[in-house]
Amino acid sequence: MKKKLFGFALSAALVVGLAACGNDSNSTASSSTDASASGDTQVLKIAASSTPHAEILEEAAPLLEAEGVTLDITVTDDYNIPNRSLDAGDVDANYFQHLPYLNQQIEDYGYDIVSAGAVHIEPMGLYSQRITSLDDLEDGATVITSNSVSDWGRILQIFVDNDLLTLKDGVDPETATFDDIDENPKNLTFTSDIDTTILAQAYENDEADLIAINANLAYAAGLNPVEDAIALDGDNSPYANIVAVRSGDEDDERIVKLMEVLHSDEIQQWILDKWGGAVKPVDE
Repeated sequence: MKKKLFGFALSAALVVGLAACGNDSNSTASSSTDASASGDTQVLKIAASSTPHAEILEEAAPLLEAEGVTLDITVTDDYNIPNRSLDAGDVDANYFQHLPYLNQQIEDYGYDIVSAGAVHIEPMGLYSQRITSLDDLEDGATVITSNSVSDWGRILQIFVDNDLLTLKDGVDPETATFDDIDENPKNLTFTSDIDTTILAQAYENDEADLIAINANLAYAAGLNPVEDAIALDGDNSPYANIVAVRSGDEDDERIVKLMEVLHSDEIQQWILDKWGGAVKPVDE
C-alpha cells in the first residue's frame, strides 16, 4: 500500500506518525505496482482524512486486496484538497466529507462529483474547558464554530435539541445559518470565522465557553467525543461521511468492491470496537 502525506496535520505527533507510515509503504507500493502490471490487481487511488477515514481504509485494504484491488491512500487534513484532487483526476475517490459539505462544494466550485455511498457518522460535539454541562451556560456565553457553512445547521440543531435556541419558521435545519436563529434566551454569541483545522487549538486555548468540533478533528487532538464532549448531535443526524467519486464512476468495479468491503460486517464491527461507538458505521 502506498501512502503520501500532504497538507498539514493537527499536531507534530500526527505528522511524525503519518510520515513514518509513508516510509514503511515503499515495499508494499512496489509489490502493488508489480501485481497491477501482471493484471492480478487494480489500483484505486483515494484521498482521505487521517482520522478516522484513513485508518478505516487501512483496515479495509487487506480485504480489498483479496478482491483484486490495491488501495493507494493519500492522507490530508486540509479539506480544500480532496475534492479538487478528485475533480482533477489525481485520485479516483475521496473519503473525508459528509453530503451537505459535498453539496456546498459543488455549489461553490461546480464539481461533477457524487456520493458512492455512506460509511460512518462522526458526531459533532460541543467542548468546553469552563463548564461540564449545558445547564451551566451563563447569559451571553460565547460559542466558536468553524467557517464551514455546511456545518452550521448541524451545530445549531444541537442547541435546538437542548432547548437553547429556536429557528425561524420554515427554515430547513440542514441549511440553517446563524441568521436563522429566532429565540436565543441566553443571548449566546456565535463566532464562525475559524478554519476547521484550528478548532481544537481554540479549545486548548480556552477561547470561548463552547467550541463545536467534529469528531475526526477531536480525535486528532486527543479528545474522545463520548467522554469529553458536553453535548453531541443525535443518532438521527444526516451527516454520514461518504466516499465520493466523479459522476459516472459509481459503478466502477473498484468502487463497488470498496463499498462492499466498507459495509462488510468485519469492517463495521471493527469501527465499533475501535472507537467505542464514538464513530458509528452506516450501511447505505
